[in-house]
Amino acid sequence: MTSVPQADEHGYPYTNEWYNSLKRSLGEAGCRQLGFYPIPPDFLLSVVIPIFNEHKTVENLISQVKAVPIRKELVLVDDGSTDGTREILRNLEEQMQVENDPQNQVRVIFHEQNQGKGAAVRTGFMEAQGDVMLIQDADLEYDPSEYPRLLQPIIEGKADVVYGSRFLGDQPHRVLYYWHFLGNKFLTTLSNCFTNLNLTDMETCYKLFKKEVIKEIAPGLCQNRFGIEPELTAKVARRQCRIFEMSISYDGRTYDQGKKIGWRDGVKALWCIVRYGLKD
Repeated sequence: MTSVPQADEHGYPYTNEWYNSLKRSLGEAGCRQLGFYPIPPDFLLSVVIPIFNEHKTVENLISQVKAVPIRKELVLVDDGSTDGTREILRNLEEQMQVENDPQNQVRVIFHEQNQGKGAAVRTGFMEAQGDVMLIQDADLEYDPSEYPRLLQPIIEGKADVVYGSRFLGDQPHRVLYYWHFLGNKFLTTLSNCFTNLNLTDMETCYKLFKKEVIKEIAPGLCQNRFGIEPELTAKVARRQCRIFEMSISYDGRTYDQGKKIGWRDGVKALWCIVRYGLKD
């Protein structure tokens, strides 16, 4: 995983000043190999975080997101939590408003009843205002420090959508359930048959969208649970978006640690692949 140099006399990370100082010493090719590039000063990343009963991890996750050296808005959508998560989010919202950090805006939205990850993601997309919108689960399985690398193809004008793949490249990947891996591969392959894409990880959490892409798609999203993944994939494929896939690390949870997806969600994903593969 590429580390990001800290701010120094050459400027804040990913500014033009910072990038030019590195380019003088490393060269343009060296910067590209290391994933160093400039981000426009007016760029805003929306991090949409669906949350349900994550009181053990949500504070840590938000701290990690805030630490990413990019101007962001955090759109936190609590999907009817009952374990104290809502109180934690209210306190975090008050704290961040007091801090008034220009790098980190925050918006907290509460669903009164649990509707599912898809519903929370849809709410977040409708409320977000950033130039690029990214889905981040609240369970610490995915590492926010990888945002800059995932954003690069979009910011450089090469991609409209980026998927972070757990099965591509050499990033660290916790070894867990074989049948989950096999099921994921099957669902991704079936999705590819309908979309004519060659993705390696359709079910990944890390999906990044240009604002104009997701704002067109979001109002028509129907799936309230994990069926949102094949639905999103089919809809960006149908619109012939430029889709890139990049490797990411993955620290998966066990069911004892709070993992929520189950076999019923796999069955529903099958239906969604066929349903949205045939018609928008």
